[in-house]
Amino acid sequence: MSKQENVAAAQPDLPAHGAAVLPSVTVDSYNVEIEDEEGFVGDKASKGAFWELVDKWRKPLKEAGEDPLGDKPSEELGKKKLADLLSKGDPEVAGMVQSAIEDFAQQLASVIRRFLRLKEWRDTECIVVGGGFRGSRIGELAIARAGLILRADNVELDLEMIHNDPDEAGLLGAAHLLPAWMLKGHDGILAVDIGGTNIRAGVVELNLKKSSDLAKAAIVTSELWRHGDEDTNREGAVERLTEMLQELISWSRKNKIELAPVVGIGCPGIIREDGSIDRGGQNLPGNWESTRFNLPRVIREQVPRIGDSETMVVIHNDAVVQGLSELPYVRDRLHWGALTIGTGLGNARYTNREIQKRRSK
Repeated sequence: MSKQENVAAAQPDLPAHGAAVLPSVTVDSYNVEIEDEEGFVGDKASKGAFWELVDKWRKPLKEAGEDPLGDKPSEELGKKKLADLLSKGDPEVAGMVQSAIEDFAQQLASVIRRFLRLKEWRDTECIVVGGGFRGSRIGELAIARAGLILRADNVELDLEMIHNDPDEAGLLGAAHLLPAWMLKGHDGILAVDIGGTNIRAGVVELNLKKSSDLAKAAIVTSELWRHGDEDTNREGAVERLTEMLQELISWSRKNKIELAPVVGIGCPGIIREDGSIDRGGQNLPGNWESTRFNLPRVIREQVPRIGDSETMVVIHNDAVVQGLSELPYVRDRLHWGALTIGTGLGNARYTNREIQKRRSK
């Protein structure tokens, strides 16, 4: 049996921070940083890269004094405004938006080709795309166009959009970090999605009686805090997060939702076994990569109990967690991946353990 098969065959006993072996999948790789002569390849498929392309196509109109968008920076326009211009705007303006979408789709397709050349991404059958950019009509068009580009180049890969709203997917995936026995007898869990501009926390209602594979799991309440709009530091961010968790515990108690004593967290970066962040947290407020800072430990100190039990915290990379929300829809895929287009390009590649076990018999 190969090393990868040995990992896939291993059975996780308890949730572990940044684990390679999860209840349903093996995480083959995540947070891969590929560099070329121009820098990090993933930067070409981020939200920032898209707005740079919008600026590129606005430039000829600006120089001719015909830019209908005025002096407002492209990134402040918003994707909804661009979608309106694409569908209802002047043909020249719509063409400008379409050109930016096409360029971004080409860049995204190129980035995906680069990922597929990695050993850890070999034989990937499907990639689901999430992140804030996917949650817009502009993003959907760019992703769909990238899929067509790859298909035209005979790349055997299905490029699909994540089924759940990206904001909810980052919370729903947290339930898949836990073995089934830990969820039985409970109505929900607390989940947290930490991003470069905001922190979202919510209650995931498991609905296990309706679907044992969490296909019917849903977010019943959530809170959003945009730390990117405030002058805050790490301590302030963690304090606000623990306040959100306490509020959600109170809400659950009032609404008779019995929570499992677990907080599942998705966070940018490489997660060490002790729950600290090795690298990749540079967009978070303050220094989250310090060896003296451990988010799971701080949360357990601030939220020591959920119901009658001691709090358990499990943390993994945010792209890994968001991708896990797609598990009910990729049961027939052996190897699949997830990309999250946001402040950066999150990435994760998985092997479905059940399928691998069946094929190895």
